Amino acid sequence: MKNSNPAGNQAVSSIGWPVAAALVIGNMVGVGVFTSLGWQLLDIDSGFSILLLWVIGGIYALCGALCYGELVAALPRCGGEYHLLSKVYHPVAGFLSGWISLTVGFAAPVAFSALLFGQYLAGALGISESAMMFSILVLLGVTACHLWKLPVGGGFQLLFTAIKFLLVLILAIAGLWHTGGGSVSFTPTTEDWAVITGAPFAISLFYVNYSFAGWNAAAYVAGEVRNPGRNVPRALLLGTLAVLLLYLLVNAGFLASTPADKMAGKEEVGLIVAQHLFGQRGGALIGILIAFGLISAISAMTWAGPRVGQMLGQDYYPLRILAHTNRHRVPVVAIALQTVLALGLLWAEPKQIILYLEFVLNLSLAAAVFGVVILRRRQPDLPRPFRCPLYPLPPLLFLAMAGYLEVRLLLKHPMESLCGSITIGAGAVIYLWVRRKRSQTLT
Repeated sequence: MKNSNPAGNQAVSSIGWPVAAALVIGNMVGVGVFTSLGWQLLDIDSGFSILLLWVIGGIYALCGALCYGELVAALPRCGGEYHLLSKVYHPVAGFLSGWISLTVGFAAPVAFSALLFGQYLAGALGISESAMMFSILVLLGVTACHLWKLPVGGGFQLLFTAIKFLLVLILAIAGLWHTGGGSVSFTPTTEDWAVITGAPFAISLFYVNYSFAGWNAAAYVAGEVRNPGRNVPRALLLGTLAVLLLYLLVNAGFLASTPADKMAGKEEVGLIVAQHLFGQRGGALIGILIAFGLISAISAMTWAGPRVGQMLGQDYYPLRILAHTNRHRVPVVAIALQTVLALGLLWAEPKQIILYLEFVLNLSLAAAVFGVVILRRRQPDLPRPFRCPLYPLPPLLFLAMAGYLEVRLLLKHPMESLCGSITIGAGAVIYLWVRRKRSQTLT
């Protein structure tokens, strides 16, 4: 296994902040923006309340991006939360976070993006029975691109992210241009307060938060970014801000142009809006373009996620196969493992998995954000190329929001939360086994 890279040497740092920002945008703009609105409209009929959901989700993501910018700039290495939590707390905290990322944290969103790709493409072509075949083919095709070498994967990511961003922006502008067909109002009313404080608003916030997931994507490839102390924070902030503005435009355009009853409870909201605006043929064409835009999300997570497995393999000898790379230092085994898991999850139920992921991922994110506070106290002289502005407001807002979401999940969806806890417990058992195996190897 000559290419296992046990010493932890990363691939040559060869990407700049535009590609890293494309990775952030590609991770974020995926399933959520095309499905969340349909689920929200089942219980919420206020345009103001729905847009407020997206503003809150965006503020949450921006606060997290600011905190991650400081952490990654001070502790640059691939691996995301696995690396950060290991350094700030204890290796077991990092391992548990890495375990979540390795098993479902990336594989499930990849699977859902592939599923939506298949649904959009098959629906637009009028061959719905082929949706699963398209989903499988796109997974395998994107994986093949990322199994080659970093510049190929990076160029692929930048190209498809730009295409997707422009397509979604065009659809949003078209919706805003053809206002009048929507059935919801954006003017705040006295009834909105009851909506905002109610359970449906909180549940919808879970799906919005999932839509913003991926704002931390550049942290997973920090070791492959040139001048990470400067370029990773820039990519995190610019990517997250661009997506926040895009989401507000998209949802405002959808709501202003298309009757709510046509979108309520539907997953293919983008296709429904396109068909409403451009007719059956025009909508089919837009649906095909949106489907190909989703390739960017699949690509971004196929790039970022396996870097966690690679770091686990470098740090834990029993998992060393995950660190195996090809001659271009691409973690081929970790990429292949994530793709196999994603293929298996193509038959899972999206809503339940999203709620399950929200519980476990929020714990990892909150722990990493709190790490900013810990490092400020423990290592005040640590070099910080980027410092979180308005500190301590961003970490406090993020932690308050994360705590609110976790409590709501526990109360409203105890089964999904229990499954998340079981996953963490399984990771703890694996950690003990790995540590014991490593001790036996050393002796």
